[in-house]
Formats: sequence, structure tokens, C-alpha cells
Amino acid sequence: MILRIVIDDQIYEVQVPDAILAGARDYFDQLDCDMDGGWRMGREWIVLPDRIQRCQIVADRLLTALETNNVKLGTLMAGYILTRLPGVDTVIPDIQGEPQNTQFEMGYPKLESSAPTLEHGASAGSGFGKLAALEQAGREVTPVFKVGRGYRFSVFDSKTGGWQDSPLIATESEAVRLRQEALKSRYESLVAGGG
Repeated sequence: MILRIVIDDQIYEVQVPDAILAGARDYFDQLDCDMDGGWRMGREWIVLPDRIQRCQIVADRLLTALETNNVKLGTLMAGYILTRLPGVDTVIPDIQGEPQNTQFEMGYPKLESSAPTLEHGASAGSGFGKLAALEQAGREVTPVFKVGRGYRFSVFDSKTGGWQDSPLIATESEAVRLRQEALKSRYESLVAGGG
């Protein structure tokens, strides 16, 4: 995956191999544990940073990695952001030392054709075919991710064009179960013709 970073109208791209995303999961969880105890963001002390604040903190480290040409650290920081903010494609870090002003832009992935695909027994206008609906639902419901001591997943809201986080869930197994329900619900809506 590629994460773009915009600094003073100059665009940098950090390539994050899938192996890093999978292999650095423990490192990313350790970053979350470090932030669980609170973190200073500019002049403010944040007792328990939320997901966006955590990514802003990490984006500040990513900025430092780019400035010092530390490719390994930059790749890891970009990987953290990509795993914690599904759908993000661009980071605009604050260069004045105020991480809470860092912005993220989402590049929502779309199917190659916006027209619903038809399968045996489906009629035009009835919605997505089963395979296309499953693929689309998989894009719109993220995998479960750890936040502090709990777990969440996110669902893409096509009406607002943004991601909605689930409530904080105590156990990973419960989060996986609830995510499966959300995925099934989205899949059924797409097959039925819901946008």
C-alpha cells in the first residue's frame, strides 16, 4: 500500500509492503499500549488519545522520519496509520509542532464499474450480484482493530462519505462477531439494491 504525505505542497509517497502491515502488528499494538497512558499533543495532555489522535501522534513521528531520512521508521509509522485508518491515502502533517492539526484524507476504494453486476436470476436495477456485493461489503466494513484495551471496527457511510467507528468493545471475539453481523447486513443490503 502507498501512503502519501503532503509537506509544504510537496508530495512524498511511502510504500508499505503487505508483509510489514502483517508482520508489524505487535509493534503497532505496542505503540497503542504506549499511548494508553496518555500523550502530549502540542501544549495539551491527552489522557486517552482516540484513534484519530493516535494517528496524528504517529504522523508527527512519520514527519520526523522523513526529515531525518529514516526509511525504516517512516515505513512503520505509515503502516500504523494505514492499519488504524482504513481507507486513508493522504496525510497532511502539521509542521508547526501541533500534531492535533494534522489532517487525513480518505481515498475510498470503488469497484471498477459503478453499475451493479448481474448474476443468474438477478434483474437489472435489483442490486449487486452476490460476488460483487461480498467484495463491496468487505471494502465497507474494516477488520477489527485494537484501540487501547478494547476493540473496534469501522463501517463506511456512503451518505456522508466518511467512516463510522463501532462502539468500543471489550473482547476481540465479541468485536469479530459484531463485525460479521455488520458485514452480513451490508452484504444483504447491497444484494437487495440498497446503495
